[in-house]
Amino acid sequence: MVKLDVRAQVSMVFHLDKCIGCHTCSLACKNLWTERPGAEYMWWNNVETKPGTGYPSNWEDQDRWQGGWSVGQAPSPVLRSQGKLTGLLKLFYNANQPGLDDYYEPWTYRYSDLFDAPQGDVQPSAAPISQITGKPIDIKRGPNWDDDLGGSPLYAENDPNLASLTEDERKSLFEVERMTMMYLPRICNHCTNPACVAACPSGALYKRGEDGIVLVNQDACRGWRACVAACPYKKVFYNWKTGKSEKCILCYPRLETGQPPACFHSCVGRIRYMGVILYDASRIAEVANAPVEKLIDLQRSMLLDPNDPVVIAAAEENGVSAQLLAAAKQSPVWKFVREWELALPLHPEYRTLPMLFYVPPLVPVMGHREEGLYTRAGDRESIFNAIDEARLPVKYLASLFSAGDPEPVKAALRKLMAVRWHRRSLEFKTIDPQQILADAGLTVEQANAIYRLTALSTLEERFVLPPLQREEALSTFGDTAAEDCRQSCGLGRTM
Repeated sequence: MVKLDVRAQVSMVFHLDKCIGCHTCSLACKNLWTERPGAEYMWWNNVETKPGTGYPSNWEDQDRWQGGWSVGQAPSPVLRSQGKLTGLLKLFYNANQPGLDDYYEPWTYRYSDLFDAPQGDVQPSAAPISQITGKPIDIKRGPNWDDDLGGSPLYAENDPNLASLTEDERKSLFEVERMTMMYLPRICNHCTNPACVAACPSGALYKRGEDGIVLVNQDACRGWRACVAACPYKKVFYNWKTGKSEKCILCYPRLETGQPPACFHSCVGRIRYMGVILYDASRIAEVANAPVEKLIDLQRSMLLDPNDPVVIAAAEENGVSAQLLAAAKQSPVWKFVREWELALPLHPEYRTLPMLFYVPPLVPVMGHREEGLYTRAGDRESIFNAIDEARLPVKYLASLFSAGDPEPVKAALRKLMAVRWHRRSLEFKTIDPQQILADAGLTVEQANAIYRLTALSTLEERFVLPPLQREEALSTFGDTAAEDCRQSCGLGRTM
């Protein structure tokens, strides 16, 4: 029997049916972490309109950026961005780096134009000026510039994921009166196999052993920016003021005091779930190097049952704390990803094995017919056919969440539809959902649990994590210092 190398990972699920695109999470993160010189253009948390080009522009075009991993001849995958020789050659110039035009040039306004304007009949206006050069600029793009298409379908038509659609499907997608869209909130995935860590020449990036959070050692960082090129999600940024790389730290000072990250805490739609996942680290190379059609199943199989006595014993031998094991047993992430198989990783073909999973949106399926679906209770065979007729094609969602394979997305959507039918049956007794649940692979108990966690859960149920390292802070600094830490990590406070 192969010995398990059990590790604990703080993992997340975003339920896309509940995201309303309000950007509250983005502003909470911005106010807390990147409101300072050199970080003006950084959005560790952003919400993109899909179809759309995202932020930075066309970050998904890996033919251009060469991010993530590719299948190699060796048992392990190889970095796309660089090798041993090319990494040395790219230290001083890397053609695959995004530039300021791919983000945007941050700006403010020359408010003296308002304050010092002479009295007159014309309302004065403040001219925009660059926050980098201090000179007047002509604003051409900015953060969330294509939010809700920004009044134009041009951004949406350039979405790389639309390549999976036929010409007729693309045409019909853009012909509707108001194009079907979805919101995709993104933070660092804190991957199991992070390309940014592997690419860093100075060893500044590392993955914390106790919880899997990926961080940058600011003292060790030399600003080579190999991490920016290697990250396929473009969630590592370069601070032009300090000359260092920066990224989402998952608000670990908040986690260490038992609080959820700022973006989680402020989320209006309550779409975010966080918990502990146990995984077998000995299988990382095998899973990351697998054929693309097996990536979803193998990444799921790498996650370990926290109630299995063998897993628990191996975890304890590896130093996983009793608090983390207890949290893993109550993890909402485990339920969404493994128990119910509703949540999928973003672009698994990048082979970084992300630990942020998404429940695909059902709205484009349920909202595509004027008469709705609940009026056709007797036509069970045609219920799931609505998935193939969705206004946002399943092939597009599969390009995002399952490396182009529509079956994992369809399976998740069938379960979500079945849960809705089941809940509807409690009000309209003429509907019999038993066979629909069976066709989707769910039991009544599972359907009730999915509804409970999706619609009725409290913050304590969505965020299941012990105070990481808090016992060490208490023993070292005492209650007073720990309380000071909790206050300093409060929502909206700069640090």
